[in-house]
Parts: sequence; structure tokens; C-alpha cells
Amino acid sequence: MKKKISAPVATKIPKKLVIHNDARIDNYFWLNERDNKEVEGYLNSENNYTKTVMKHTAKFQEQLFHEMKSRIKEDDTSVPYKLNGYWYLTKFTKGNDYPIYIRKKGTLHGKEEVLFDCNEMAKGYSYFKLGGISISPNNKLACFSIDTVGRRQYALKIKNLETGEIYDEQIFNTSGSSTWANDNKTLFYSRKDDVTLRSDKIYKHHFGEDGREDTLVYHEKDDTFFTFVYKTKSRKFLIIGSASTLTSEYRILSADDPDGNFKLFQPRERKLEYSITHYNGYFYILTNKDGATNFKIMKTPEVLTSKENWEDVIPHRRTILIEDVEIFLNYLVISEREKGLTKLRILSWDSMEDYYLPFDSETYTARIGNNPEFDSDFLRYNYNSLTIPSSVVDYNFSTRENKIMKEQEVLDKSFKKENYHSRRIWATARDGEKIPISMVYKNNIQLDGSNPLLLYAYGSYGSTMDPYFSSIRLSLLNRGFIFAIAHVRGGEYLGREWYEKGKLEFKKNTFNDFIDCSQFLIDNKYTCPNHLYASGGSAGGLLMGVVLNEASHLYNGIIASVPFVDVLTTMLDDSIPLTTGEYDEWGNPNNEEDYFYIKSYSPYDNVKNQYYTNLLVTTGLHDSQVQYWEPAKWVAKLREYKVDNNRLIFNVDMNTGHGGASGRFERLKEVALEYAFLLDLEGISE
Repeated sequence: MKKKISAPVATKIPKKLVIHNDARIDNYFWLNERDNKEVEGYLNSENNYTKTVMKHTAKFQEQLFHEMKSRIKEDDTSVPYKLNGYWYLTKFTKGNDYPIYIRKKGTLHGKEEVLFDCNEMAKGYSYFKLGGISISPNNKLACFSIDTVGRRQYALKIKNLETGEIYDEQIFNTSGSSTWANDNKTLFYSRKDDVTLRSDKIYKHHFGEDGREDTLVYHEKDDTFFTFVYKTKSRKFLIIGSASTLTSEYRILSADDPDGNFKLFQPRERKLEYSITHYNGYFYILTNKDGATNFKIMKTPEVLTSKENWEDVIPHRRTILIEDVEIFLNYLVISEREKGLTKLRILSWDSMEDYYLPFDSETYTARIGNNPEFDSDFLRYNYNSLTIPSSVVDYNFSTRENKIMKEQEVLDKSFKKENYHSRRIWATARDGEKIPISMVYKNNIQLDGSNPLLLYAYGSYGSTMDPYFSSIRLSLLNRGFIFAIAHVRGGEYLGREWYEKGKLEFKKNTFNDFIDCSQFLIDNKYTCPNHLYASGGSAGGLLMGVVLNEASHLYNGIIASVPFVDVLTTMLDDSIPLTTGEYDEWGNPNNEEDYFYIKSYSPYDNVKNQYYTNLLVTTGLHDSQVQYWEPAKWVAKLREYKVDNNRLIFNVDMNTGHGGASGRFERLKEVALEYAFLLDLEGISE
């Protein structure tokens, strides 16, 4: 007789939380004690339980890992880009997890100069991440950053590119990015608050001046904002930016005068968003000024920057969202989104040309790529779809010809694009809104309701989950799965209003949209409840938590990755990273109305005695975005309340943060666990 495996049981230590005359009892609040040995023991017991429950899939996980890894070209090189007289590229070598950063002077046939070999730098660390690399204008120095914990607290260092020497000086607790002034010795960077990890200060570092303390240049005291610094593509201005969810503000300084004073571009006004780029005596401004919900492009002279001087270049259009701009010497390139699809618009400064690049597919992703050179005849962009591997394309402005510089190789002889079908369908939500769903599946499957289907969504912060190709996903598609993305409200797939209707007091639209898309897929025989699965991470993990509470019966399994599930308690704790800056996304529960609205959907607060489908939850101990204790508490409470024998497993990576493993292949082991969880529920073991 097979011995029953006992799930971990977390100790209950009641803590009473009271606000607005409302009392909540949190029995697992103590799990936030990171240094408590009992907490560590509980997390380890969950990991051991997961390994035991999934032990019968261990060989299958290994098979999936090698299968996914085998499709990836191990000795791979990025498409080079040119900047300030050098060509830069990134290499991966066979058997290694991390990239090697290289440059060549003058031409691509020049001598290869290794800037950073991350495989060597990562030795001795269970986690390693190279952050931003900033090359000095004279090409002699590189400021770089590293994170060896996964908590996104980077240490800045400086390397002499002529001698190879890495200087002893280090700057800790930074955001990881930096920018040089034009004097080749003054470096600007952002530092984080020690507790909340909010980037709140901009400092100036004086390279080569031993003993001179770094100068505080700007302090963002409003705890709902974060700050950052960069240099314009024209290389003429240093820019300090401050931003919250709904408001932005910038300061400018000549990059030739690093010891000067930054000038305020346009004072912050609540709900006025803008970003700036510089060209030929003018700043070009992407903004929602004067009710431009989907944004417009304006310009102003560089010496008259306040908003009364701004004038329209591309006016606001109700049905077209402007997402990004890229400025070249002779052309302005605009990334627009219409009816969910991205379009790249080309305009010449002499007004003689105005046209769109042609894209034919029904579901695709096109994005402006890396274009650091101002005086260039080419636009680099990226293109892919659910069936077409990612391509890097150079578009020639003069000849109007595209040249594919590189297409992602899929090292699987059986893979052929034409064997897969992608489409976009529209589900009707309960309030009548039409919700787009992008999907992909093998041509030979029958849409008779018996297919396993994995439905993914995010649905927050205006982040759009575009349809994208994944060679990893082939391990599901080749075993009969349909993969679908629900473009729910809370993202910007259908414009800015799509985002506005999925946040704050409209947040429940996000959850309802996903559930209604699921029901639509069942009703139209793409799948059925015995074969439907759902997945989401971070804020998408919050979505999974609500779906689990409200519509568990529709799914045979759910994966919640680094899930933001204890919304109310987290948003009431302004010492936790990200909290204060997100009041405009979720609401501020210190206000009674916001409190009770958030409480009505917060997954942790709405766990109850009911049926819960099979669930896999993942997190990282050092996560700075969603603290590990949120999913830990949620899992403990679910174990207490669930009335079924369905699978509930919790995998805690004790060495990583929000993004998971840092190595390119280590992450595949996490995916292998997720896929084995799904395929095992389908009775598929090879």
C-alpha cells in the first residue's frame, strides 16, 4: 500500500490587523521574518514536499530540460550594433550559461576585444547578473554593475578598457544604470533607499579623484516617485527623470557642463505624463497633455521647455496609441498600436515621406530595436509571431528594403513554421466588451473540446503581452497543447483606455475578462474544464489568485509564479519595496473606500472553505518585487481551507529573486517543473 505524503503545515500565530474599524486575523503573518530559522525550515519543507510529490516526474523533467535546451543554439552571437566608432556584440559559448560582451574598433573585421566574460565573473555565485554597461565618450572606461543576490541592488564598478584593470572603488545599492558626462570623468547614477529599494537619489561620481565624496545631485523626496538618469541620443544633454504611475517630471543639463545645475524641464502636475528626446535644437515630447489619452508628440525649443511652449507634431488620435519614438538625423520613427497590432511609422524631417512598414500577419510583434547611432541610414527593429521565430531586421530608409540580420535558430529538425497555426479570436465579456485572445497550436489537432489549453495573461500596469515566439513552448505544442494569451483589460493592447479600465476601481474587469475568456474557450470547444489550464506571474499571479478563488471549477490546473496575492497587507506597509509608488495602480488602502475594494478581491483575504483546483506556486527568497512571504502565506492558508485532495505544491528558489535563475539554462529547469506539472495532469509522461 502506497504511503500517503503529508503536506507541510505552517504554525498558526494569530496577528490582529485593524484599520477602518475592520479587523483581520492573519495566522501566517510571522512568515515575513526572513531571518527566523523556523521560516527557513518551513520553506525548505515546502521544497521537499514538492520534490516528493513530483518525484515520479523527475526523469520527465530531465527529458523536458534537455529537449528545450537542445533547441537553443549554444554558441550564439548577437547582431552587432555600432556606437561611437566601435561595433558591440554579445556571444554565448557552448556549455556556458552567461554572455560574453565584445567590441571591435572601426569595422566588424577588427580585433575582438573582450569587455566582460560573465562566465568568469559568475564563478562562486549561485546567482549572477551583469547590469548596465556605460562606455565613456572617449571609449576608454566602462562603468558596469553586478548583482549577486537577485534583489536588484547593484554594485557599480569601473574598468579601464585599455589596461583591463578593474578599479577598487565600488558604489553599492544602486539601480544598476549609469551615464557619463562628456568630460570622460564625471559619472551620474541612481542610488536606492536601503529599506524600500526605491531609487530616490541621483549622485555624481568624480572618477580619478581619490578621497572626494560623491555629490548628491537630486533627491526625490516624494515616496510615490522613483528617479533615474540618462543621456540623450544626441549626446548633448544629461537628463534626470522622476516618475510615478501617472505623473512624470524631468530636469536637463548640458552634458558638457557636469558641474552645472540641472534645469527643471516642466514641473510635475498630477496625471501629466511626458518623456523627452532631443534633436536639432528641439525637444520632442511624448505626452498625454490636454487629455491626449493615447498620447501625442509635441516639440519645444531646448531653451523654452515649459508646457506653454509645446506645440503639436503628431496630434492625438482616439483609436491609435503612440507607444514609442526613435529619432534619427533624417527621420522620425513612431511605434503605434491600432486594434492591438503594432505599426512602425516612418516620417522624414523634410515632410516628404510619411508611411508605415508593411506587416501582414494577424498576430505578430514588431518593436523598435537597438538604434544608438543618431546618424544612421538604417532602422533596426525586431519581429516575431506565435509561429515565426524572432528576427532582427535592418530597414534601409533610402531603398526601403528590409534585410533580416538574424533569425532565431530552432535546433529541431522537426520544426517547420507551416506546421503551426496562429489566430486571434474575440471573446465577449460579461459587460459586453470584446476581449482579444491570441493563440497557437499544431495544424493537426481537432478543435473538438478535448484539447489541453494553457491560457496566459498579465493585465496590469499597462504592460501589453504581445504574441511572441518561444522555442521552449514547442514542448507543449508538440504534445497537443493550445497556447493562448488573453489580452485582458489592465494592459494596453487596445490602447490606453484598455489600461484605465483595468486598474483602481475598475480592477475587477481584469479578473472578469480572464474568467470570461476561459468560459468562451470552453463554450466554443477549444478545450473543456478537464483540460484547461491558467498561468500568470507577479501581478499576473494576483490574477491567478483571484481566478482560483472565484472560478476554480473551470480549470484542471493553475500556475502562479511569484504571485502578488497579499495585496491588502502589502499595500498598507510602506516599508516594502514598490508599495508607495503603486497607489495609482491599486489604490491606497489607507483610504477606506480603496481598502474595502482591494479587500473584496485580494486573494489571500478571500481564501475560503471550498474546492481548489491543482496549483503550482513558485517564488524566489530574495524577490524584491513580490516578497517571498506573500506566496508562502497564501499556500499555508490554502492548505488550511481547501476541501479537496487536489495537488498544491510550492517551489521556493532559495538563491534567486523576482526573475528566477540568472543562467540561461538554469531557468529551463524551472520551466521543466511547470511543464511536467501540466503534462502530468494530462497523463502525459514522455
